[in-house]
Amino acid sequence: MTNPIIAAQLYTVREQMRTPDQIAEGLGKIRAIGYTAVQVSGIGPIAPAHLKELLDREQLTVCATHVPWQRLQQDLDNLIAEHKLWGCENIGLGAMPGEYRQDREGWVRFAREASAIAGRIKDQGLQFIYHNHAFEFQKSGGVTCLDILMEETDPDTFHFELDTYWIQVGGGNPVKWIEKAAGRMKVVHFKDMGNAGTNEPIMAEVGEGNLEWPRIIDACRQAGVEYAAVEQDVCRRDPFESLAISYRNLKKLGL
Repeated sequence: MTNPIIAAQLYTVREQMRTPDQIAEGLGKIRAIGYTAVQVSGIGPIAPAHLKELLDREQLTVCATHVPWQRLQQDLDNLIAEHKLWGCENIGLGAMPGEYRQDREGWVRFAREASAIAGRIKDQGLQFIYHNHAFEFQKSGGVTCLDILMEETDPDTFHFELDTYWIQVGGGNPVKWIEKAAGRMKVVHFKDMGNAGTNEPIMAEVGEGNLEWPRIIDACRQAGVEYAAVEQDVCRRDPFESLAISYRNLKKLGL
């Protein structure tokens, strides 16, 4: 049982990394904070080989990505080649497309279609991972959409990338769901939930909100999670500073 490696989800700093020059500068800032791994998601266009050069320069590894559903359906060979170039095992989908979200039948249809793609990815030595939001906690027949995805997919080929904030927003317990995904999840999104004096939740730096991080971290250790990817979709300060605050707090928590 080992500690997950702290990674930076680049979606957090997507607005600051729109061009190749900004990406180069941003990766340098992330490495200076102390991160040794990143998740590639939301940044501006850049040639895969150029990105590889910049990552190598900063000695950053890629733990996972988020890619469009359309590319998974229509451009899988090139996606696989890009991930192998980066040395990245986990090809991630950030959310179930809207056309599948309406009812149980749609959830099952997505599970089957995604499973076929996940099997092709597994055949190439890589891993498909699915990232949740709150809508997966809708229920049909007493079970959630996320339950359906777990039940209707192959544990060997279809893995998860649970998001602690969205589990909480959806009414779930992050610790319980991390435990449920044990054995089929190597990356977890660490995202905290805070309160700004209203009834609406806000995203906060890890350790600055109200999630139970010691229990979440312990559950990740027990479940064999390899990467804790820090993500904050909306920051109330400079996003790089938010990443730095989360990193420092996680180090204080023992990661």
